[in-house]
Amino acid sequence: MIRIKAGPRRPRPRPRARRPLRRALALGLPTMWGAIAITYKLTCPLAQQTGLGARIVTSAVFFAVGTGLIVQVRRSLLRELRQIRQIAGAAQNALLRPLPPRLDGLNIAAAQLSAERGAVVGGDLYEVIATEHGVRVVMGDVRGHGIAAIGTVAAVLGSFREAAHDEPDLEGVLRRLDRALARHLRERARAEHPASGAPDPDSPVAEEFVTVLLLEIGADGELRALNCGHPWPYLLSGGGVRSVSRADPLPPLGPFPLPTELPFVRCGQLLPGEALFLYTDGAEDARDGRGGFFPLADVLAEVTAQHPPPVPQSILGAVFTALLRHTGGTPTDDVAMLVLRNDRRPAPTPSGARPATTHPQPTNYPQHNGV
Repeated sequence: MIRIKAGPRRPRPRPRARRPLRRALALGLPTMWGAIAITYKLTCPLAQQTGLGARIVTSAVFFAVGTGLIVQVRRSLLRELRQIRQIAGAAQNALLRPLPPRLDGLNIAAAQLSAERGAVVGGDLYEVIATEHGVRVVMGDVRGHGIAAIGTVAAVLGSFREAAHDEPDLEGVLRRLDRALARHLRERARAEHPASGAPDPDSPVAEEFVTVLLLEIGADGELRALNCGHPWPYLLSGGGVRSVSRADPLPPLGPFPLPTELPFVRCGQLLPGEALFLYTDGAEDARDGRGGFFPLADVLAEVTAQHPPPVPQSILGAVFTALLRHTGGTPTDDVAMLVLRNDRRPAPTPSGARPATTHPQPTNYPQHNGV
């Protein structure tokens, strides 16, 4: 979050004044090393001799010159690499911005691990926004991983950040995301095939898709969801770990049109002290050296039992540690995890009993166009 303070601006030194000096040094030092080598070869009598001692001295001089050139080039490349990483990190943090630790009575913790080395953001996305309609959450996974998926992540997240406030129901939010993704893929296809004037059906862009889970947490903790091909989250409570729903999800966004009707799924209530664990399939699909899948549900049950009530930061740390130990290093797919714990004050109930968490919910979504 960027904070702007009011008041007169203080003069700041201009960094551009140092750029000519750095460029001069970057060019001058290699030139100096080269001039030393040429001068020694042309003017030094020792360089003209053919004896063993003279050859050893000449070789040492040129070795020192070559080493100096390599060191100078290496320093320049490392300096540029640091600048590029700083710029890339700032851009990626602006895209997948850090979530606030608390939002509308919810304790939040999130983490993301990119499968591409050096990348902070990959093909996974998440966002939590407090709106007048409730706290709205999106968790998604773009086909593929790494830098190639960042454009699609930006299109989906940008649309969600606007639609979450504008749309009164989750159906409208999901349709906005679908239109934004379709528009992004069309523009990307035209950019990759400008001569054709139309998207190529055989292009890899035509096979792009995004799994999306939309959640809405009401003021009373009621959970509503729309799921397009994404894993259902887990509910962590004193009673253990369970999936919030068993309803069949819709197909992922991208290859198929959305059905005419989009009934949201009621997932019970998130009571005070309980937590939701959202994740991308890179967590469950992570394998060890023998091909075994990561036992995410078992790890969550163990962590929840050892540290009641569930603490979002502790849960993330324990699960990521177990995941990296299971895979022996960086997973082969992007992994994102998001934990939300309800820290709101419990509403008084006449009998003190837990409100019902089971609601009638569809086991299948309406079919449309054969989907």
